[in-house]
This record gives sequence, C-alpha cells and structure tokens, in this order.
Amino acid sequence: MFIIMLLMAAAFMIQLALGYFQIRNFTKTYIELRRKGKVAIGRRPGKFRAGTIVLFAVNNKGDILDAKKMQGVTVFAKFKKLKGFENKNILSINDNDLNNFNKLVRIAVKDAIHNYKAIMNGGEIPEKLSIYRQIITKAESLLMAKK
Repeated sequence: MFIIMLLMAAAFMIQLALGYFQIRNFTKTYIELRRKGKVAIGRRPGKFRAGTIVLFAVNNKGDILDAKKMQGVTVFAKFKKLKGFENKNILSINDNDLNNFNKLVRIAVKDAIHNYKAIMNGGEIPEKLSIYRQIITKAESLLMAKK
C-alpha cells in the first residue's frame, strides 16, 4: 500500500514539473508574440482529446504578423509555427481559409477571432467554466429545483 502511495506521489510530482515546463513554454511564446503586437488567443480545451491553443500576433490594423499553435494530449505539447495566416487580417478569416486545418485548430482559430472582436469592441471575454464547475452548477440547480 505504501509503495502505491509513493508511486502516485511520484507521478503527481512528475506531472507537476512537466506542467510547469509547458506553462513556461506558453509564457515564452506569448512574450515573443507580444513584442510584435497585440496577441489574440483562441483555445479548444481537450477533456479526453487533444487540446489546442492558437496565438496570433496582430498589428493595429488587425493584420496577422505571426501565428503559433500548441496541440496535443500530454504536457509534452509545445508551440509550433501555424502557417497560412501571415499578412491576413484577423477579421477577414473565413471558413475557406480554415479548410486545410483539422477541426480542433478551426475551433481555436474561431475562438481567437471571437476574443479579438470582443476585446477590440471594449468587451470582456467571459470565463469558461471547467467541467467540474459545470457539474457542480448543474447539481446545485437540481437541488434548488427540488426545494
């Protein structure tokens, strides 16, 4: 029993360390793009599938200067160049521009466009609830309905 607990603790520590390196990679990439201009961030979180994060460096006119994506299931995923968006205006990207990309990247790009529009119009991006928070909210609403 002690060995199992020790192995679980070791696995947790390894996961923690690898997660730290992934966050460091995100921060480094974000800073690199932020030096070029504003950064539009889009994401498609993965629950049991690969998650995807897209970062666009955008100038004041909305033209994309650089694009990066991180896609993967594990903490070993790193940012890579996302080709096909350079010199395009972020507001003019349409479904035809996204045909060459997988579904997860398309969703993340659309999220980045949505976030960019919201911020540029003076709005805020609502926080998306985690799966755990969604379950708790649903349970609370069911309990309140019974009263």
